Amino acid sequence: MSELEHGYWRASTPELARKRRTYLNEVFAAIPVHPFTLEMGQLAARIDAEVRMQGPTIPFSDLEIGVTALHFGYAIGTLNVRHFRMIPGLNVVQL
Repeated sequence: MSELEHGYWRASTPELARKRRTYLNEVFAAIPVHPFTLEMGQLAARIDAEVRMQGPTIPFSDLEIGVTALHFGYAIGTLNVRHFRMIPGLNVVQL
């Protein structure tokens, strides 16, 4: 949710902001928004530490999204497979 909202707040024109808000309202009406729990935070911390010990890092927003999907048993459909594939056990579908 926060990554999608971020795009709204970065809109370069009021017209683009209106279009993005309409889109987001439709997405949030159709897809449930789950809370980020203590267990997910602990999993994110462990994954982040393990990945960083190997050298690379996962941007925090991608880590939050990936851990949430992993926690609920969802797959991730994305153009950005590089970051999400670093999350062990996450089903990643390249769009």
